[in-house]
Amino acid sequence: MNVSISKQDPARIDPGDFRHRNLPLLLLHARESVIACFRPVLNEHGLTEQQWRIVRALVEKGPLEPRQIGEFCRISSPSLAGVLARMDDLGLVRRERLARDQRRVRVSLTPKARALAARLAPQIEAIYRAIEDHIGREFIERFYATLDELIGMLGELQPVARGAD
Repeated sequence: MNVSISKQDPARIDPGDFRHRNLPLLLLHARESVIACFRPVLNEHGLTEQQWRIVRALVEKGPLEPRQIGEFCRISSPSLAGVLARMDDLGLVRRERLARDQRRVRVSLTPKARALAARLAPQIEAIYRAIEDHIGREFIERFYATLDELIGMLGELQPVARGAD
């Protein structure tokens, strides 16, 4: 039996059917290029990228509830539970129930984590300076502004309904 696939076949896809570049993939490549600069320092200190995001968030924002950490650090709730448990085991965070609502928990850094962040800060800042020296201060400033603008504008965008043309 000879089967021919017509242009109208919904299972047929051609790369030319996509008019736009793959923005999510480009952003992932950019993220990987950036984090690759920081990964050796984090590994040297026994921290994962997620753990460092949490440490840095708690340094900058102070104690937070897990939901707030997840939103700020872009970590899913199931992943966050495991990361926080490991950080607790390592003595990096302290979790305390809120007096006004025992169902809620506030996460804060331990003195050990604060000391680690203080040791890491000069190394992290040196990496930022190296990146800035390599690609230029003006580019970095424009890129930060563009990312902030993109995040803001896409935050306002209503999701497109599935099946919409």
